[in-house]
Amino acid sequence: MKFVVSSSALLKLLTGLGGIIPTHPVVQILENFLFQLAPGQLTVTASDFETSIVATLPIEGNETGEIAVPARILLDTLKNLPDQPVTFTVEPASFAVVIESGNGRYKLAGENGAGFPRVPQAPHTQPLELPSSSLFRAINKTIFAASTDELRPAMTGVLVELKADRTTFVATDGHRLLRYGRLDVQRPAGGEERKFILPRKACVQLQKGLPNDKDSVPVTVELGQGHAFFAFNNTRLVCRLIDERYPDYENVIPVANPNVLVMNRQELLASVRRISVYANKTTHQVRLRLDGQQVVISAEDLDFANEASETLPCQYNGEALEIGYNARFLLEMLSNLDCEEISLALSTPNRAGLLSPKLNEEAENVLMLVMPVMLNTYA
Repeated sequence: MKFVVSSSALLKLLTGLGGIIPTHPVVQILENFLFQLAPGQLTVTASDFETSIVATLPIEGNETGEIAVPARILLDTLKNLPDQPVTFTVEPASFAVVIESGNGRYKLAGENGAGFPRVPQAPHTQPLELPSSSLFRAINKTIFAASTDELRPAMTGVLVELKADRTTFVATDGHRLLRYGRLDVQRPAGGEERKFILPRKACVQLQKGLPNDKDSVPVTVELGQGHAFFAFNNTRLVCRLIDERYPDYENVIPVANPNVLVMNRQELLASVRRISVYANKTTHQVRLRLDGQQVVISAEDLDFANEASETLPCQYNGEALEIGYNARFLLEMLSNLDCEEISLALSTPNRAGLLSPKLNEEAENVLMLVMPVMLNTYA
């Protein structure tokens, strides 16, 4: 089995797949890329059993066959080669892989490709189609709020709800919640409303691999028995869905929030970042005191007698109140928005606040819920 391929093109493809390779695989063969050769085309698969990525690349060669190639040593070899054609030759008896460049020869110990797990096939149902930029933005806006607590597996992923008028993406870790709606992405006509939970690893891989903005391409999404199938460009991603019940997040979103703060996002973000330096290193607590047309942001660390405060102008409609937040969560949420002005809707100091852009982008709706921390003044 022999073929010729551009070293830079192969490196680019393998780099996109390499993130799926497990550090401590269930079976040793998963430390490899599966190379499947057909006339004029190389298909490469990476898998960790739960998530698989398959990508294709044009090559020079007319042979067929398959071989499992060690991922790490192959990537390290290609990273250190200049852009040039390289020749791969597989010795069928020993499964050894020989790579020949302009002035070098490298021999890797491959494995029989027949032992590599097979990737589930899409059910060929009516697919959901959406621009890659929309899916990228949805994942980018939600994944940071997903939990890392493996004892609550449902919350480690992103909930996707396909409805007739929109598609909603939800992530929460119990301290904050993010609901992101795409009004331009709807379930297929005649299809049923569906809910499913995408695992974090699949979301991260989509985030890395999806073309964005100007390079946006169509993405097709199909759902099978326990799996989701994504296809775009020359790439397919298949992931096992999280088979758990997602928390009823709608019930924790407060409805009546008469106190509304509106201010410049960058000014609030910069102020919280400066003030958080003086916060307690365990609680990361910052206070927001709202009264009239100004907000006072403060923090203190009694253990080291550190404290700081800043007063910023704002538009505030509501009664005077003081509320505390974890600065790290607040900074992450403010950083994840890209609007000029934000709106923070509040009811009481011990209930969640609703953070959102004052004006949402066309075709999207963003709502962030952040839980307060108890202050001594009302603990």
